[in-house]
Amino acid sequence: MKKVKIALFITGTITLILGLLQLEQIFILPSPAFTIIRWALWILFFFYACLRKSLTTWILVSMLIGAELGNSFPEFSSNLQVLSQAFLKLIKVIIAPLLLGTLVVGIAGHSNLKQVGSMGWKALLYFEVVTTLALFIGLFAINLTEAGKGIDLSSVVVSNEIPQIKSQGWQEIILHIFPENIAKSIYEGQILQIVIFSILFGLGLAMVKDEQKRRPMISFAESLSEVMFKFTNIVMFFAPFGVGAAIAYTVSHMGLGILVNLFYLLATLYGALLAFLLLILLPIALAFKVNIKKFIQAISEPVSIAFATTSSEAALPKAMENLEKMGVSRRIVAFVMPTGYSFNLDGTTLYLSLATVFVAQAAGISLSWGEQLLIVFTLMLTSKGVAGVPRASLVILLGTAATFGLPVEPIFIILGIDELMDMARTSVNVIGNCLATVLVGKWEGEFTEVQ
Repeated sequence: MKKVKIALFITGTITLILGLLQLEQIFILPSPAFTIIRWALWILFFFYACLRKSLTTWILVSMLIGAELGNSFPEFSSNLQVLSQAFLKLIKVIIAPLLLGTLVVGIAGHSNLKQVGSMGWKALLYFEVVTTLALFIGLFAINLTEAGKGIDLSSVVVSNEIPQIKSQGWQEIILHIFPENIAKSIYEGQILQIVIFSILFGLGLAMVKDEQKRRPMISFAESLSEVMFKFTNIVMFFAPFGVGAAIAYTVSHMGLGILVNLFYLLATLYGALLAFLLLILLPIALAFKVNIKKFIQAISEPVSIAFATTSSEAALPKAMENLEKMGVSRRIVAFVMPTGYSFNLDGTTLYLSLATVFVAQAAGISLSWGEQLLIVFTLMLTSKGVAGVPRASLVILLGTAATFGLPVEPIFIILGIDELMDMARTSVNVIGNCLATVLVGKWEGEFTEVQ
């Protein structure tokens, strides 16, 4: 492993220097020779991924190889769209069972609503306020940088499966929120309708007082959620192929210049998430007199797990354990942390508002502030069912684009760097949930400062 890292560093440095020299036309290397050097670098990355045996590493390597394929073999790469479409189809099929399972368990899985009491409404109020602020920060950031403008989508082949949605008035949009047939909603992929049904079903289940009648349905929802977690893990093994194909297809049609827009999008997201941490979460923590040093010590390990695995679920056990050690009672931790996984995904909600407007900008669609606020209102509902699953936000983004008549082609572009974005937003999700748990513990008087 050490030798491969050294070889990667040397080859990568040489490739970068030669690339810069050629770009500035200081030293022109014959094209075949430069191609051989680049492919030597990609082969080394491939062996490095084989040694690491990490899905994250494989996805990052597939992005690099995909970009090289798209640049060197555009005709071949133009046929790879089928792989990225297959991956997106597998992601889409997760939506209904994932939303149903996680929302029902989040609402009804902690006895009935009366027993949840003040702890419940305080947590939900906090979740809604903070995630709404996150949505607006994402909206402000993408309007400030306009990272999606200037992308040429004219060469992208429009899939026949993209729904043709007519413009609707506000009455039709409101009526469209409510389901008339849950099977139809699932078939059509109507996320809002599935969310409304799941919330009402969860409330109804929580109101059933007979434990014998209530418990089997909650157990089913819990089992369904667990199965969908594993299902998602299986689908993600296909992610390197889907992501690599998406980058190869995109570069083959639009050139390497598209990577500049992707960098702007990535920088916009990271900047927006940092602003959210410093301007929203830090002042809240200071206002409630949270010991910042001890809090950072408690969350550092689970946040690093979340960053590496891009899964909030992977960080949950360690986060719960560390917060208990910090002084939060087990009752608070057991309720707030799992509930937050459906209702308090700060990083993901910020990303969704940012990415939706990016899609519109890339498609050359000008959204008024009224339309953007309507998107925010929609995401306030749909983002509550994302759960702590890697890349599940792609499902919500696809559904939001379909709801507002936006093309899905720019989402294929985003797919190429979704892994890098998921690392940051998942880490912020975990930080936000840990802070919410500490605050509710302080509110309820069930936080004992550990010396």
